[in-house]
Order: sequence, then C-alpha cells, then structure tokens
Amino acid sequence: MRNVLFVYSQNRLRSPTAEQVFSKRRDIEVESAGTNHDADTPLTHELVAWADIIFVMEKAHRTKLQKKFKAGLNAGGLPRHP
Repeated sequence: MRNVLFVYSQNRLRSPTAEQVFSKRRDIEVESAGTNHDADTPLTHELVAWADIIFVMEKAHRTKLQKKFKAGLNAGGLPRHP
C-alpha cells in the first residue's frame, strides 16, 4: 500500500477534497495538509516522511515544500511535471 499526501496552502478546500475523493481506494492511504502556518492541518516533517507520493496543487506549493522539507524528500526532490 502506498501513502499519498495532497498539499495546498490552507488545507481547507482542494487538498481535503482530493483526500476525500481518493479515500475510498483500497490500494492507497491518503492524507492532506497545508503549506501555510495557519492551515487547518499544517504540513509536518512526519507527514512528509510518511508519504510515498506528494501531490501539490500549484508550483508555489512545490517550492515551499522543497525549501522547508528538503531533508525529508528523496534525493531528487519532487519530480517536475509540465
């Protein structure tokens, strides 16, 4: 089973919606978190370490994630997608 983390700024709309949509799948575990300090569920080192796959909603979220949690990401960081 793979652990999937959805990340957005506030963790109020997009990331929790993605978590809810994918929560019914039996082949993955899902969580969501926000990059901002006042997010409903703030992103933590523990969540980054838990995740096998991290989906960000915008390029700015990827940048924040890479800056703040660089040590917890794999050697190549997050993959680039067009």
